Amino acid sequence: MIRVASLWLAGIGALALSACASAPLHYYTLIVPATAALDPPDAAQRGATVLPFEVLPVSLPAQVDQPQLVVRDGAQGMLLLNGERWIAPLGDELRSALAADLVRSLPGRDASGLPDNDQPRLRIKLDVHRFDSQPGSYALIAGTWNVRVVNGTRAAAVTCASSVQQTVDPGYAALVQGHQRAVAALAAQMAVVARALSAGQNAVCPAR
Repeated sequence: MIRVASLWLAGIGALALSACASAPLHYYTLIVPATAALDPPDAAQRGATVLPFEVLPVSLPAQVDQPQLVVRDGAQGMLLLNGERWIAPLGDELRSALAADLVRSLPGRDASGLPDNDQPRLRIKLDVHRFDSQPGSYALIAGTWNVRVVNGTRAAAVTCASSVQQTVDPGYAALVQGHQRAVAALAAQMAVVARALSAGQNAVCPAR
């Protein structure tokens, strides 16, 4: 009888492990497909001269810098969603998405990772202080960012703080789309500063 019970328990455990192993993993990206991109720059922006730019690595709070999506659970709790994951490290996702959105917002060339050859370019740095995810409620990105001219005839740099919150529908895909829109909004703010610095003008932070 004991042997039968042991075999039965072993069978239940094997079924549970099999169910866990077969649970599907869902992967997400912050990079918006070109066909789904937001409005392109207008004619005046396309005609402007903007320096090539590079996006430096993005810093994140350790709590959300995880392979899994990390979402809010009540006022203080956080949930690590093992079945819902980023396709690449979140910092890399943010950096790539920001660069792609800047390419769409500016006529400038993304020179990230390319040698500068002592030619003027813009250097863009984003430090994320909050990356909040509340399914069915909001997606929020807040932090400080800096745009500066390197190898130019004069030193020029602007540091700004931004907080962008997007309302989202239920579901993890909708949550990620909210973060995509938040990244695009940050890129649009950076583009305003980038155009002014490229033109040799005094740049100010966009209104929050």
